[in-house]
Amino acid sequence: MPSASCDSLLDDIEDIVSQEDLKPQDRHFSRKHVVPKVRKRNTQKYLQDENSPPSNSTIPGIQKIWMRTWGCSHNNSDGEYMAGQLAAYGYEITENASDADLWLLNSCTVKNPAEDHFRNSIKKAQEENKKIVLAGCVPQAQPRQDYLKGLSIIGVQQIDRVVEVVEETIKGHSVRLLGQKKNNGKRLGGAPLDLPKIRKNPLIEIISINTGCLNACTYCKTKHARGNLASYPIDELVDRAKQSFQEGVCEIWLTSEDTGAYGRDIGTNLPALLWKLVEVIPRGAMLRLGMTNPPYILEHLEEMAKILNHPRVYAFLHIPVQSASDSVLTEMRREYCVADFKRVVDFLKEKVPGITLATDIICGFPGETDQDFQETVKLVEEYKFPSLFINQFYPRPGTPAAKMAQIPAQVKKQRTKDLSRVFHSYNPYDHKIGERQQVLVTEESFDSKFYVAHNRFYEQVLVPKDPTFMGKMIEVDIYESGKHFMKGQPVSDARVYTPSISKPLAKGEVSGLPESAAIL
Repeated sequence: MPSASCDSLLDDIEDIVSQEDLKPQDRHFSRKHVVPKVRKRNTQKYLQDENSPPSNSTIPGIQKIWMRTWGCSHNNSDGEYMAGQLAAYGYEITENASDADLWLLNSCTVKNPAEDHFRNSIKKAQEENKKIVLAGCVPQAQPRQDYLKGLSIIGVQQIDRVVEVVEETIKGHSVRLLGQKKNNGKRLGGAPLDLPKIRKNPLIEIISINTGCLNACTYCKTKHARGNLASYPIDELVDRAKQSFQEGVCEIWLTSEDTGAYGRDIGTNLPALLWKLVEVIPRGAMLRLGMTNPPYILEHLEEMAKILNHPRVYAFLHIPVQSASDSVLTEMRREYCVADFKRVVDFLKEKVPGITLATDIICGFPGETDQDFQETVKLVEEYKFPSLFINQFYPRPGTPAAKMAQIPAQVKKQRTKDLSRVFHSYNPYDHKIGERQQVLVTEESFDSKFYVAHNRFYEQVLVPKDPTFMGKMIEVDIYESGKHFMKGQPVSDARVYTPSISKPLAKGEVSGLPESAAIL
Protein backbone atom coordinates (compact mmCIF):
# COMPACT_ATOMS: atom_id res chain seq x y z
CA MET A 1 0.00 0.00 0.00
CA PRO A 2 1.56 3.35 -0.95
CA SER A 3 2.28 5.62 1.99
CA ALA A 4 0.54 8.96 2.38
CA SER A 5 2.53 12.04 1.50
CA CYS A 6 3.78 14.29 4.25
CA ASP A 7 1.19 16.95 3.54
CA SER A 8 -1.78 14.62 3.18
CA LEU A 9 -4.70 15.31 5.52
CA LEU A 10 -6.83 12.45 6.83
CA ASP A 11 -10.14 13.30 8.45
CA ASP A 12 -9.71 10.69 11.15
CA ILE A 13 -7.08 8.27 12.32
CA GLU A 14 -9.41 5.39 11.43
CA ASP A 15 -8.47 6.11 7.81
CA ILE A 16 -5.10 4.52 8.46
CA VAL A 17 -5.62 2.49 11.64
CA SER A 18 -8.15 -0.30 11.31
CA GLN A 19 -10.29 -1.81 14.05
CA GLU A 20 -8.23 -5.00 13.88
CA ASP A 21 -5.01 -3.18 14.71
CA LEU A 22 -3.71 -3.49 18.26
CA LYS A 23 -4.19 -0.39 20.41
CA PRO A 24 -1.27 1.06 22.41
CA GLN A 25 -2.50 -0.36 25.70
CA ASP A 26 -2.57 -3.84 24.12
CA ARG A 27 0.91 -3.69 22.69
CA HIS A 28 3.28 -1.67 24.83
CA PHE A 29 4.40 -4.81 26.68
CA SER A 30 4.83 -7.08 23.66
CA ARG A 31 6.58 -4.34 21.73
CA LYS A 32 9.73 -4.54 23.84
CA HIS A 33 10.54 -7.86 22.15
CA VAL A 34 10.55 -6.28 18.69
CA VAL A 35 13.89 -4.90 17.49
CA PRO A 36 13.68 -2.50 14.52
CA LYS A 37 16.07 -3.45 11.74
CA VAL A 38 18.12 -1.06 9.64
CA ARG A 39 19.69 -1.77 6.29
CA LYS A 40 23.45 -2.28 6.44
CA ARG A 41 25.62 -0.36 3.97
CA ASN A 42 28.75 -1.74 2.33
CA THR A 43 31.01 0.77 4.08
CA GLN A 44 31.69 0.99 7.78
CA LYS A 45 30.72 4.66 7.64
CA TYR A 46 27.06 3.79 7.25
CA LEU A 47 26.84 0.98 9.82
CA GLN A 48 24.30 1.58 12.61
CA ASP A 49 23.51 -0.26 15.79
CA GLU A 50 20.43 -2.38 15.05
CA ASN A 51 19.10 -1.74 18.54
CA SER A 52 19.47 2.05 18.33
CA PRO A 53 17.79 3.53 15.24
CA PRO A 54 18.39 7.25 14.76
CA SER A 55 15.85 9.51 16.50
CA ASN A 56 14.91 11.05 13.16
CA SER A 57 13.84 7.64 11.85
CA THR A 58 10.19 7.17 10.90
CA ILE A 59 10.08 4.01 13.00
CA PRO A 60 7.61 4.99 15.77
CA GLY A 61 8.45 4.67 19.44
CA ILE A 62 12.08 5.83 19.45
CA GLN A 63 11.77 9.60 19.08
CA LYS A 64 12.07 12.34 21.70
CA ILE A 65 8.90 14.25 22.56
CA TRP A 66 8.62 17.63 24.25
CA MET A 67 5.31 18.50 25.90
CA ARG A 68 3.88 21.86 26.92
CA THR A 69 0.58 22.23 28.79
CA TRP A 70 -1.35 25.42 29.44
CA GLY A 71 -4.38 25.95 31.65
CA CYS A 72 -6.27 24.20 34.44
CA SER A 73 -5.50 21.14 36.53
CA HIS A 74 -7.85 19.09 34.32
CA ASN A 75 -5.64 19.93 31.36
CA ASN A 76 -2.54 19.10 33.39
CA SER A 77 -3.99 15.71 34.26
CA ASP A 78 -4.64 15.07 30.56
CA GLY A 79 -1.02 16.01 29.85
CA GLU A 80 0.25 13.59 32.49
CA TYR A 81 -1.78 10.77 30.96
CA MET A 82 -0.50 11.50 27.46
CA ALA A 83 3.11 11.59 28.67
CA GLY A 84 2.65 8.29 30.49
CA GLN A 85 1.28 6.46 27.47
CA LEU A 86 3.99 7.77 25.19
CA ALA A 87 6.76 6.83 27.64
CA ALA A 88 5.23 3.39 28.18
CA TYR A 89 5.34 2.80 24.44
CA GLY A 90 9.02 3.73 24.21
CA TYR A 91 9.13 7.42 23.37
CA GLU A 92 11.48 9.60 25.40
CA ILE A 93 9.80 12.54 27.12
CA THR A 94 12.37 15.32 27.14
CA GLU A 95 12.47 18.69 28.89
CA ASN A 96 14.67 20.09 26.12
CA ALA A 97 12.45 21.44 23.34
CA SER A 98 15.29 21.84 20.86
CA ASP A 99 16.30 18.17 21.22
CA ALA A 100 12.79 16.88 20.57
CA ASP A 101 11.65 15.36 17.29
CA LEU A 102 8.02 16.14 18.02
CA TRP A 103 6.24 18.81 20.07
CA LEU A 104 2.97 17.92 21.79
CA LEU A 105 1.19 21.18 22.63
CA ASN A 106 -1.72 20.88 25.08
CA SER A 107 -3.73 24.11 24.89
CA CYS A 108 -6.13 26.21 26.98
CA THR A 109 -8.96 28.27 25.51
CA VAL A 110 -10.09 30.24 28.57
CA LYS A 111 -8.33 33.51 27.72
CA ASN A 112 -6.76 35.11 24.67
CA PRO A 113 -3.19 35.24 26.08
CA ALA A 114 -3.14 31.45 26.61
CA GLU A 115 -4.19 30.86 23.01
CA ASP A 116 -1.65 33.43 21.80
CA HIS A 117 1.13 31.48 23.56
CA PHE A 118 -0.18 28.29 21.98
CA ARG A 119 -0.24 29.85 18.49
CA ASN A 120 3.29 31.22 18.93
CA SER A 121 4.56 27.81 20.01
CA ILE A 122 3.10 26.24 16.87
CA LYS A 123 4.87 28.85 14.75
CA LYS A 124 8.17 28.23 16.53
CA ALA A 125 7.84 24.46 16.08
CA GLN A 126 7.22 24.94 12.37
CA GLU A 127 10.23 27.24 12.07
CA GLU A 128 12.38 24.54 13.71
CA ASN A 129 10.92 21.80 11.47
CA LYS A 130 9.46 19.85 14.38
CA LYS A 131 6.67 17.34 14.01
CA ILE A 132 3.59 18.71 15.79
CA VAL A 133 0.61 17.19 17.61
CA LEU A 134 -1.98 19.52 19.12
CA ALA A 135 -4.21 18.76 22.10
CA GLY A 136 -6.45 20.53 24.59
CA CYS A 137 -9.43 22.84 24.31
CA VAL A 138 -8.34 25.19 21.50
CA PRO A 139 -8.26 22.67 18.61
CA GLN A 140 -11.18 20.73 20.11
CA ALA A 141 -13.39 23.84 20.08
CA GLN A 142 -12.25 25.27 16.73
CA PRO A 143 -10.34 22.67 14.69
CA ARG A 144 -10.81 24.57 11.41
CA GLN A 145 -8.84 27.68 12.36
CA ASP A 146 -6.34 28.64 9.68
CA TYR A 147 -3.26 28.27 11.88
CA LEU A 148 -4.25 24.65 12.68
CA LYS A 149 -4.50 23.54 9.05
CA GLY A 150 -2.54 20.41 8.18
CA LEU A 151 -1.62 19.66 11.81
CA SER A 152 -2.47 16.54 13.80
CA ILE A 153 -5.00 16.94 16.62
CA ILE A 154 -5.88 14.67 19.56
CA GLY A 155 -9.27 15.50 21.10
CA VAL A 156 -9.85 16.03 24.82
CA GLN A 157 -11.82 12.78 25.11
CA GLN A 158 -9.40 10.78 22.96
CA ILE A 159 -6.18 11.10 24.96
CA ASP A 160 -6.04 7.30 25.34
CA ARG A 161 -5.12 7.17 21.63
CA VAL A 162 -2.30 9.70 21.72
CA VAL A 163 0.28 7.04 20.78
CA GLU A 164 -1.54 6.35 17.52
CA VAL A 165 -1.73 10.03 16.63
CA VAL A 166 1.95 10.54 17.41
CA GLU A 167 2.91 7.42 15.43
CA GLU A 168 1.14 8.62 12.31
CA THR A 169 2.49 12.15 12.68
CA ILE A 170 6.03 10.76 12.89
CA LYS A 171 5.34 8.93 9.62
CA GLY A 172 4.33 12.18 7.95
CA HIS A 173 0.56 11.90 8.15
CA SER A 174 -1.71 14.63 9.48
CA VAL A 175 -4.53 13.04 11.48
CA ARG A 176 -7.37 14.31 13.65
CA LEU A 177 -9.29 12.45 16.33
CA LEU A 178 -11.97 14.64 17.89
CA GLY A 179 -14.87 12.32 18.70
CA GLN A 180 -16.67 11.77 22.00
CA LYS A 181 -16.36 8.73 24.24
CA LYS A 182 -19.71 6.94 24.40
CA ASN A 183 -21.15 3.72 25.80
CA ASN A 184 -24.50 2.60 24.35
CA GLY A 185 -25.02 6.12 23.07
CA LYS A 186 -24.33 7.77 26.46
CA ARG A 187 -21.41 10.19 26.69
CA LEU A 188 -18.67 9.14 29.11
CA GLY A 189 -16.41 11.22 31.33
CA GLY A 190 -13.49 10.64 29.01
CA ALA A 191 -10.58 8.25 28.59
CA PRO A 192 -10.10 5.42 31.13
CA LEU A 193 -8.63 6.52 34.48
CA ASP A 194 -6.23 3.57 34.71
CA LEU A 195 -4.05 4.62 31.77
CA PRO A 196 -0.27 4.97 32.24
CA LYS A 197 0.64 8.41 33.55
CA ILE A 198 3.71 10.45 34.44
CA ARG A 199 2.85 12.74 37.34
CA LYS A 200 4.50 16.14 37.18
CA ASN A 201 4.80 15.81 40.94
CA PRO A 202 5.02 12.16 42.08
CA LEU A 203 3.39 13.14 45.38
CA ILE A 204 0.26 14.67 43.86
CA GLU A 205 -2.43 12.85 41.88
CA ILE A 206 -4.87 14.94 39.83
CA ILE A 207 -8.16 13.11 39.24
CA SER A 208 -10.71 14.48 36.78
CA ILE A 209 -14.06 13.42 38.22
CA ASN A 210 -16.14 14.67 35.31
CA THR A 211 -15.83 16.63 32.10
CA GLY A 212 -18.00 19.44 30.81
CA CYS A 213 -20.70 21.26 32.78
CA LEU A 214 -24.41 22.06 32.95
CA ASN A 215 -24.04 25.80 32.38
CA ALA A 216 -24.04 27.96 29.25
CA CYS A 217 -22.02 30.98 30.37
CA THR A 218 -21.94 33.58 27.60
CA TYR A 219 -18.19 34.21 27.92
CA CYS A 220 -17.00 30.61 28.12
CA LYS A 221 -15.13 28.92 25.29
CA THR A 222 -14.29 25.82 27.31
CA LYS A 223 -17.89 24.62 26.98
CA HIS A 224 -17.32 24.39 23.20
CA ALA A 225 -14.47 21.96 23.86
CA ARG A 226 -15.54 19.97 26.93
CA GLY A 227 -19.28 19.93 26.21
CA ASN A 228 -22.07 18.92 28.57
CA LEU A 229 -21.58 17.18 31.89
CA ALA A 230 -20.29 13.60 31.81
CA SER A 231 -19.19 12.00 35.09
CA TYR A 232 -17.02 9.01 35.93
CA PRO A 233 -18.64 6.33 38.16
CA ILE A 234 -17.77 6.51 41.85
CA ASP A 235 -16.12 3.07 41.91
CA GLU A 236 -13.71 4.02 39.10
CA LEU A 237 -12.69 7.20 40.92
CA VAL A 238 -12.18 5.36 44.21
CA ASP A 239 -10.06 2.72 42.44
CA ARG A 240 -7.93 5.47 40.91
CA ALA A 241 -7.40 7.04 44.34
CA LYS A 242 -6.40 3.66 45.83
CA GLN A 243 -3.90 3.08 43.03
CA SER A 244 -2.42 6.54 43.58
CA PHE A 245 -1.86 5.96 47.29
CA GLN A 246 -0.25 2.59 46.51
CA GLU A 247 2.22 4.51 44.31
CA GLY A 248 3.27 6.87 47.09
CA VAL A 249 0.94 9.80 46.46
CA CYS A 250 0.10 11.80 49.58
CA GLU A 251 -2.19 14.48 48.11
CA ILE A 252 -5.11 14.15 45.70
CA TRP A 253 -6.68 16.99 43.75
CA LEU A 254 -10.19 16.51 42.42
CA THR A 255 -10.72 18.55 39.28
CA SER A 256 -13.23 19.25 36.54
CA GLU A 257 -14.94 22.20 34.87
CA ASP A 258 -17.42 22.14 37.78
CA THR A 259 -16.92 19.61 40.58
CA GLY A 260 -20.18 20.68 42.23
CA ALA A 261 -22.19 19.31 39.30
CA TYR A 262 -20.56 15.89 39.61
CA GLY A 263 -22.90 12.91 39.26
CA ARG A 264 -26.06 14.67 38.15
CA ASP A 265 -25.90 12.80 34.84
CA ILE A 266 -25.45 9.37 36.46
CA GLY A 267 -27.82 9.61 39.42
CA THR A 268 -25.41 10.54 42.21
CA ASN A 269 -23.74 13.67 43.65
CA LEU A 270 -20.49 15.15 44.94
CA PRO A 271 -21.00 14.40 48.66
CA ALA A 272 -21.67 10.73 47.86
CA LEU A 273 -18.35 10.55 46.00
CA LEU A 274 -16.43 12.38 48.73
CA TRP A 275 -17.66 10.15 51.53
CA LYS A 276 -16.43 7.11 49.57
CA LEU A 277 -13.07 8.73 48.89
CA VAL A 278 -12.31 9.69 52.50
CA GLU A 279 -12.67 6.01 53.42
CA VAL A 280 -9.53 5.18 51.42
CA ILE A 281 -7.32 8.19 52.26
CA PRO A 282 -4.39 7.05 54.44
CA ARG A 283 -3.65 8.88 57.65
CA GLY A 284 -1.66 12.03 56.95
CA ALA A 285 -2.60 12.20 53.27
CA MET A 286 -4.95 14.94 52.10
CA LEU A 287 -7.71 15.58 49.56
CA ARG A 288 -8.24 18.95 47.85
CA LEU A 289 -11.53 19.82 46.17
CA GLY A 290 -11.58 21.68 42.87
CA MET A 291 -13.74 24.53 41.62
CA THR A 292 -17.50 24.43 42.13
CA ASN A 293 -20.05 26.94 40.89
CA PRO A 294 -22.55 28.28 43.47
CA PRO A 295 -25.77 26.73 42.10
CA TYR A 296 -24.73 23.12 42.58
CA ILE A 297 -23.31 23.36 46.06
CA LEU A 298 -26.30 25.23 47.51
CA GLU A 299 -28.37 22.09 47.93
CA HIS A 300 -25.48 20.19 49.55
CA LEU A 301 -24.22 22.82 52.01
CA GLU A 302 -24.76 20.75 55.17
CA GLU A 303 -22.99 17.68 53.78
CA MET A 304 -20.20 19.74 52.23
CA ALA A 305 -19.52 21.43 55.56
CA LYS A 306 -19.20 18.04 57.25
CA ILE A 307 -16.79 16.82 54.57
CA LEU A 308 -14.67 19.98 54.69
CA ASN A 309 -14.30 19.43 58.45
CA HIS A 310 -12.90 15.94 57.86
CA PRO A 311 -9.25 15.75 59.04
CA ARG A 312 -8.11 14.33 55.69
CA VAL A 313 -9.82 16.95 53.54
CA TYR A 314 -8.42 20.45 53.15
CA ALA A 315 -10.82 23.10 54.46
CA PHE A 316 -10.59 24.86 51.11
CA LEU A 317 -13.05 25.57 48.33
CA HIS A 318 -12.85 27.55 45.09
CA ILE A 319 -16.22 29.17 44.31
CA PRO A 320 -16.12 31.68 41.41
CA VAL A 321 -18.45 34.67 41.81
CA GLN A 322 -17.27 36.51 38.63
CA SER A 323 -19.23 39.68 39.55
CA ALA A 324 -21.16 41.10 42.50
CA SER A 325 -23.73 42.67 40.20
CA ASP A 326 -26.89 40.67 39.56
CA SER A 327 -27.41 42.39 36.22
CA VAL A 328 -23.94 41.37 35.06
CA LEU A 329 -24.47 37.81 36.33
CA THR A 330 -27.67 37.68 34.31
CA GLU A 331 -25.84 38.74 31.16
CA MET A 332 -23.22 36.10 31.92
CA ARG A 333 -26.00 33.47 32.38
CA ARG A 334 -24.43 32.36 35.63
CA GLU A 335 -27.72 30.98 37.03
CA TYR A 336 -27.30 32.45 40.52
CA CYS A 337 -27.45 35.85 42.18
CA VAL A 338 -25.02 37.54 44.55
CA ALA A 339 -27.22 36.58 47.50
CA ASP A 340 -26.77 32.89 46.59
CA PHE A 341 -23.00 33.28 46.58
CA LYS A 342 -23.03 35.08 49.94
CA ARG A 343 -25.25 32.38 51.42
CA VAL A 344 -22.71 29.72 50.44
CA VAL A 345 -19.76 31.73 51.76
CA ASP A 346 -21.43 32.74 55.03
CA PHE A 347 -22.63 29.21 55.74
CA LEU A 348 -19.24 27.61 55.14
CA LYS A 349 -17.37 30.25 57.14
CA GLU A 350 -19.70 29.56 60.07
CA LYS A 351 -19.70 25.77 59.86
CA VAL A 352 -16.05 25.27 58.83
CA PRO A 353 -14.04 27.67 61.03
CA GLY A 354 -10.97 29.05 59.28
CA ILE A 355 -11.95 27.74 55.84
CA THR A 356 -10.10 29.21 52.86
CA LEU A 357 -12.51 30.37 50.18
CA ALA A 358 -11.04 31.33 46.81
CA THR A 359 -13.00 33.10 44.09
CA ASP A 360 -12.71 34.50 40.56
CA ILE A 361 -13.73 37.91 39.23
CA ILE A 362 -14.01 39.15 35.65
CA CYS A 363 -13.41 42.87 35.18
CA GLY A 364 -14.99 44.71 32.27
CA PHE A 365 -17.62 42.23 31.12
CA PRO A 366 -19.85 43.80 28.40
CA GLY A 367 -22.44 46.07 29.96
CA GLU A 368 -20.67 46.36 33.34
CA THR A 369 -21.27 49.88 34.64
CA ASP A 370 -19.18 51.77 37.17
CA GLN A 371 -21.84 50.97 39.77
CA ASP A 372 -21.69 47.26 38.90
CA PHE A 373 -17.94 47.32 39.34
CA GLN A 374 -18.17 49.12 42.68
CA GLU A 375 -20.49 46.38 43.94
CA THR A 376 -17.73 43.88 43.15
CA VAL A 377 -15.15 46.04 44.93
CA LYS A 378 -17.40 46.13 48.02
CA LEU A 379 -17.69 42.34 48.00
CA VAL A 380 -13.90 41.94 48.05
CA GLU A 381 -13.56 44.55 50.79
CA GLU A 382 -16.22 42.76 52.86
CA TYR A 383 -14.90 39.21 52.60
CA LYS A 384 -11.19 39.86 52.04
CA PHE A 385 -10.71 36.65 50.08
CA PRO A 386 -7.20 35.28 50.74
CA SER A 387 -7.07 33.82 47.23
CA LEU A 388 -8.56 35.94 44.43
CA PHE A 389 -8.15 35.40 40.70
CA ILE A 390 -8.74 38.70 38.89
CA ASN A 391 -9.23 38.46 35.14
CA GLN A 392 -9.66 41.20 32.58
CA PHE A 393 -12.47 40.23 30.22
CA TYR A 394 -11.40 38.84 26.86
CA PRO A 395 -14.06 38.19 24.19
CA ARG A 396 -13.54 34.63 23.00
CA PRO A 397 -14.49 33.95 19.36
CA GLY A 398 -17.77 32.15 18.91
CA THR A 399 -19.19 33.03 22.33
CA PRO A 400 -22.33 35.17 22.83
CA ALA A 401 -20.34 37.68 24.91
CA ALA A 402 -18.04 38.35 21.94
CA LYS A 403 -21.05 39.73 20.04
CA MET A 404 -22.05 42.12 22.83
CA ALA A 405 -21.06 45.80 22.92
CA GLN A 406 -17.57 45.81 24.41
CA ILE A 407 -16.22 48.05 27.15
CA PRO A 408 -13.18 50.11 26.07
CA ALA A 409 -9.89 48.33 26.69
CA GLN A 410 -8.52 51.12 28.87
CA VAL A 411 -11.58 50.90 31.15
CA LYS A 412 -11.21 47.13 31.53
CA LYS A 413 -7.52 47.52 32.27
CA GLN A 414 -8.13 50.25 34.87
CA ARG A 415 -10.81 48.23 36.66
CA THR A 416 -8.47 45.24 36.79
CA LYS A 417 -5.78 47.45 38.34
CA ASP A 418 -8.22 49.00 40.82
CA LEU A 419 -9.47 45.64 42.04
CA SER A 420 -5.91 44.30 42.29
CA ARG A 421 -5.06 47.31 44.45
CA VAL A 422 -7.92 46.46 46.80
CA PHE A 423 -6.80 42.83 46.97
CA HIS A 424 -3.26 43.83 47.89
CA SER A 425 -4.44 46.25 50.56
CA TYR A 426 -4.89 43.52 53.18
CA ASN A 427 -2.68 40.74 54.51
CA PRO A 428 -4.68 37.59 55.24
CA TYR A 429 -2.08 35.75 57.30
CA ASP A 430 -0.60 38.33 59.67
CA HIS A 431 -2.76 37.13 62.56
CA LYS A 432 -1.36 33.61 62.23
CA ILE A 433 2.19 34.51 63.26
CA GLY A 434 3.00 32.55 66.41
CA GLU A 435 0.66 29.67 65.61
CA ARG A 436 1.80 26.04 65.64
CA GLN A 437 0.52 24.19 62.58
CA GLN A 438 0.69 20.77 60.98
CA VAL A 439 1.66 21.00 57.32
CA LEU A 440 2.10 18.54 54.45
CA VAL A 441 5.26 19.12 52.38
CA THR A 442 4.80 18.34 48.68
CA GLU A 443 6.99 20.53 46.45
CA GLU A 444 9.83 23.01 46.03
CA SER A 445 9.32 26.76 45.77
CA PHE A 446 9.82 28.50 42.42
CA ASP A 447 13.02 30.17 43.63
CA SER A 448 14.29 26.80 44.95
CA LYS A 449 15.00 28.34 48.38
CA PHE A 450 12.26 26.54 50.32
CA TYR A 451 10.01 23.54 50.34
CA VAL A 452 6.30 24.28 49.94
CA ALA A 453 3.81 22.83 52.41
CA HIS A 454 0.12 23.41 53.06
CA ASN A 455 -1.73 23.53 56.34
CA ARG A 456 -5.23 22.31 57.14
CA PHE A 457 -6.74 25.26 55.23
CA TYR A 458 -4.55 24.78 52.15
CA GLU A 459 -2.61 27.92 53.02
CA GLN A 460 0.93 27.93 51.68
CA VAL A 461 3.68 27.52 54.27
CA LEU A 462 7.35 27.71 53.29
CA VAL A 463 9.68 25.46 55.28
CA PRO A 464 13.45 24.78 55.22
CA LYS A 465 14.75 22.50 52.44
CA ASP A 466 15.40 19.43 54.53
CA PRO A 467 15.09 16.36 52.22
CA THR A 468 13.63 14.34 55.10
CA PHE A 469 10.56 16.62 55.06
CA MET A 470 9.47 15.99 51.46
CA GLY A 471 6.22 14.05 51.33
CA LYS A 472 5.87 14.23 55.10
CA MET A 473 3.47 15.80 57.57
CA ILE A 474 5.48 17.99 59.96
CA GLU A 475 4.77 20.48 62.74
CA VAL A 476 5.96 24.08 62.40
CA ASP A 477 5.82 27.38 64.24
CA ILE A 478 4.75 30.29 62.02
CA TYR A 479 7.23 33.17 62.30
CA GLU A 480 6.60 35.30 59.20
CA SER A 481 3.80 36.02 56.72
CA GLY A 482 3.44 37.52 53.25
CA LYS A 483 0.53 38.18 50.93
CA HIS A 484 0.41 34.63 49.59
CA PHE A 485 2.38 32.59 52.12
CA MET A 486 3.62 32.01 55.65
CA LYS A 487 7.00 30.75 56.80
CA GLY A 488 7.28 27.98 59.35
CA GLN A 489 10.12 26.76 61.55
CA PRO A 490 9.95 22.99 62.18
CA VAL A 491 9.40 22.09 65.82
CA SER A 492 12.57 20.35 66.99
CA ASP A 493 10.97 17.63 69.11
CA ALA A 494 7.94 17.02 66.88
CA ARG A 495 7.46 13.70 65.10
CA VAL A 496 7.73 13.71 61.30
CA TYR A 497 4.87 11.62 59.94
CA THR A 498 5.00 9.78 56.62
CA PRO A 499 1.48 9.61 55.12
CA SER A 500 2.29 7.57 52.01
CA ILE A 501 1.60 3.86 52.32
CA SER A 502 4.27 3.16 49.69
CA LYS A 503 7.47 4.77 48.48
CA PRO A 504 6.65 7.47 45.90
CA LEU A 505 7.51 6.84 42.26
CA ALA A 506 10.65 8.49 40.95
CA LYS A 507 10.22 11.70 38.97
CA GLY A 508 9.47 10.69 35.38
CA GLU A 509 8.45 7.16 36.35
CA VAL A 510 5.35 5.83 34.65
CA SER A 511 2.35 5.19 36.88
CA GLY A 512 0.02 2.27 36.27
CA LEU A 513 2.55 -0.21 34.87
CA PRO A 514 3.94 -3.41 36.39
CA GLU A 515 7.12 -2.71 38.35
CA SER A 516 9.32 -4.31 35.68
CA ALA A 517 8.01 -1.95 33.01
CA ALA A 518 7.56 1.27 35.01
CA ILE A 519 10.92 2.91 34.24
CA LEU A 520 11.75 3.00 30.56
